[in-house]
Amino acid sequence: MAGHSDNPMALPVFDEAPKVLIVIAPYYTAIAQRQLASARAVLEHGGATHETVEVPGSLEIPTAIALAHRQADFDGYVALGCVIRGRTSHYDVVVNESARAIATLGLGGACIGNGIITVENMEQAEERADADRLDTAGGAAQAALHLIHLQRTLKKEPKGIGFRTTS
Repeated sequence: MAGHSDNPMALPVFDEAPKVLIVIAPYYTAIAQRQLASARAVLEHGGATHETVEVPGSLEIPTAIALAHRQADFDGYVALGCVIRGRTSHYDVVVNESARAIATLGLGGACIGNGIITVENMEQAEERADADRLDTAGGAAQAALHLIHLQRTLKKEPKGIGFRTTS
C-alpha cells in the first residue's frame, strides 16, 4: 500500500465537538460517494459534527473553504475531489492551483485536510477512494481533526486590557 504511513496516529480527543465543513467536487459520482462516506465516518468517529457543500470542480474547493472560513463558524475543513489526467495541460493547472490555494489557506490559519485525489486513471482513483485500501478521504478527515486539535491546544490565553488593581 504505497503512500500509507507506518505510524498511524490515533484520533484526537476533544472536550468540545469540532464543527467541520466537507467541501466536495462530485465530478465522478461513484468516487465522490465513497469519499463522502469515508470522511463522514472518520469525523463522526472523532466526535465531530459536519456539514457538506458541493462545488462544480476542484478549483472551486479552496474558494468555498475561504468563504466559509471568513463567513461561518467552522473549526476545520475537508477538501474532497478527484482529478484524473487527461490529454491536455488542464490537469496540471487544476492539481497545482487547488493544492497551492489550499496550502495558502492553511498557512493563514484554516485547518484543512486535503483529500483531493490526483491520479492518472480511474483504477488509481478507485484505489484511493476505497476506505479499505488507500482511503485518502478518511486520511484528510483525520488530518483536519489533528489540525483542529493542535490549533485548540496552542490557543493563547486571553489577556486583560488595562491596568491591574491592587487590593
